[in-house]
Amino acid sequence: MILPGGVVHDLPDDMKRAILADKKMLAVWQDISPLARNEWICWTISCAKPETRAKHIVVMRDKMHKGERRPCCWVGCTHRTDKPLSRSAQWVLSKQAKSPARAQ
Repeated sequence: MILPGGVVHDLPDDMKRAILADKKMLAVWQDISPLARNEWICWTISCAKPETRAKHIVVMRDKMHKGERRPCCWVGCTHRTDKPLSRSAQWVLSKQAKSPARAQ
């Protein structure tokens, strides 16, 4: 089955397998907008560690089962070139860049 990706990101294989293995998740994925799909993909692939990425996929499944259509508490896709970053996203990213935990 061909599953759509987002506006910037293609759907990675690990996410595709998780979505196809879960009927509820598949139904939500097919119903959400390309921008919402893009946010789920970017939120997941932006993880530095494989175990965190795997956890994001589990969290995505849980959130979709609860009816949530987008990841919450996330600045949004920084890879989009069709619009400038919002001021709030710029602020969050600048704080992350200065964080000692991020420097490791």
